Amino acid sequence: MEDKIVLITGVTSGIGKETARALAGFGATVVFTTRDELRGKNTKDELIKSSNNKKIDFLNCDLASFDSIRNCCKEFKSKYNKLHVLINNAAVWDFKRRESKDGIENIFATNYLGPFLMTNLLLDVLKKGSPSRIINVTSGMHYGTINFDDIEFKQKFSGAKAYRQSKLGLILFTRLLAKKLEGTGVVVNCVHPGMNKTNLGRDASGFSRAIFKLMGKDPKIGAETSIYLASSSDLENITGEYFAKKEIHKSSKESYDMNLAERLWDLSIRYVDL
Repeated sequence: MEDKIVLITGVTSGIGKETARALAGFGATVVFTTRDELRGKNTKDELIKSSNNKKIDFLNCDLASFDSIRNCCKEFKSKYNKLHVLINNAAVWDFKRRESKDGIENIFATNYLGPFLMTNLLLDVLKKGSPSRIINVTSGMHYGTINFDDIEFKQKFSGAKAYRQSKLGLILFTRLLAKKLEGTGVVVNCVHPGMNKTNLGRDASGFSRAIFKLMGKDPKIGAETSIYLASSSDLENITGEYFAKKEIHKSSKESYDMNLAERLWDLSIRYVDL
């Protein structure tokens, strides 16, 4: 992957950091996003040291802010004229309802609308870099549906339901985007990494945090499928699929509903003003 440019969100800890470390070890140019300049610098130094690869860069980006995402993509394009791998890895799980910088329920904004906007803004450089890949990190918890009557859970908030909906949204986005990108040389797939010892549950209840620590796998294991999807030559023509443990798996019945995917896409376009 020495001639490849990779952009990853959510790299300062957990699965994202292990994914970035491995891809840097393969010789790729790894660019990651961070909300915190100091953590970004520290993560960059750590990745350079552990991978012996100096081609590491970071961009400031808050996925809970559409303006921040737009500025990040603009900065990326000012530095790089193509992109070979985009990994939408970052995610949150809130215990109590809160809103993003744009006044949108935070889980929906960060886990789904953020990747939707960033991916669409980077499609031109992904096409220039083709054959290229988009990888959306989703979850085995995606079962359920899209609550169009109250998509931001203003009436009765449930962090678990909001999280599940955001991850179902990512799978629907993956399948529809794969169709839209046919013939461009850009493939898009999603990955279920399993439960891992990450910071995902940092804002959850004490019980939920304990479950993550007790049952979670090492992030190195959780990152394996993302690394495989980003680097394997066997996957150049596979698109619109849901992967777990480096294999294609069946996802929920709702995640194959293309009418649902189209409806969500149209709503998303209005939310992010594309």
